[in-house]
Order: sequence, then C-alpha cells, then structure tokens
Amino acid sequence: MKMTGASAETVIVQFCESDVSRKWSEINPGEFDRGLFSQLIKGVTSKRDELDRIIGTVLSADWTVERLEIILRCILEAGSYEITERPDVPPRVAITEYVDVAHAFYSGAEPGMVNGVLDKLARQFRDREMTAERG
Repeated sequence: MKMTGASAETVIVQFCESDVSRKWSEINPGEFDRGLFSQLIKGVTSKRDELDRIIGTVLSADWTVERLEIILRCILEAGSYEITERPDVPPRVAITEYVDVAHAFYSGAEPGMVNGVLDKLARQFRDREMTAERG
C-alpha cells in the first residue's frame, strides 16, 4: 500500500487471491485467517498516524519513524497495532510473531530492533501483562 498507493480493500483481495495465500493454505491448512488479515490491514491503515507517533516515542533520539526502511516501518506498525488495539493477543506473542516476520525479511540487526521497540511499547501499554507473564 505504501509503495503502490493501493487501498486496503484492494490489497486484502489481491493477497487473499494470490499464489502466496494459496500456497500458505496448502502448507498450513486452516491457519490463514482472512478475517484477521483484513482486520490487521484495515486497523493499521486507519491508525497509521497514531501508530507512527507511538513508535516514534520509543525510538532512540537519532532515529525517526520517517527514517525507517518501509518494510521495517510496516512491521513495527502492525506489531504496534496488535499491542495497542488487540487485548486478546498476549503482548509477548505479538512481539514474537513480528520478530519472526522481521527475520523473514532481514538477517541483520532489524529483528532485534523490532523486538526492542515492541517490548518497550508493550511495557508502556500493557505492563501488567508483561510482568504477569514473567511470573
């Protein structure tokens, strides 16, 4: 969407009808949740400015959201959305999932950055759960 300007609806339809979606469903039957995928795309799109502001509060002083590479920024936006808007998803689960996504795209320090940023946000927005999950 950031690269092509396509709408959320267009991206949802295109992805769900793509070979990637079909192959994933063949390899992992029953795991692709179109409703969840749609909710995440629409949610991130509608709250992007707020999510970027929130992400910006935990970045180091020499980094801004605008400086982030586009894929890294999208991963952080989606992870931030799940942490701030999806209380049904345990924050540590969200962090782990988005670190795994980052590993799919990056082999350098980026997954660690995703972990650090999302951990800070989870402690800011859902500290009780983060503390309780540790025991």
